[in-house]
Amino acid sequence: MTVIVLTNCPAGLRGFLTRWLLEISAGVFIGTPSARIRDLLWSEVRAYAGQGRALLVHSTNTEQGFTFSTHDHAWEPTDHEGLTLIHRPATPPITTATDPKPGWSKAAKRRFGRR
Repeated sequence: MTVIVLTNCPAGLRGFLTRWLLEISAGVFIGTPSARIRDLLWSEVRAYAGQGRALLVHSTNTEQGFTFSTHDHAWEPTDHEGLTLIHRPATPPITTATDPKPGWSKAAKRRFGRR
């Protein structure tokens, strides 16, 4: 079983994938091509994705039963004791100029919130 998920990719790439896979939702393709065809499809997706992102998931003989690859994705697959997990990079909290400065009392923060 193979699943390819496209985000913000050209429409021509989606049309190309419908030759071998079934599009079950916008940008989500599923099918059972051979390993050779799957690798050729993935190389085409990487070449023509442009500014878009892509995710490939396919079944394999591992502990999890599947493996995945990403293209231009912020989340990266990482190996953790034999299991492949997704690592999401930490994003710093967004602060605005209207937030009270750290160290203010709870009462001052409540008064600040009433304004």
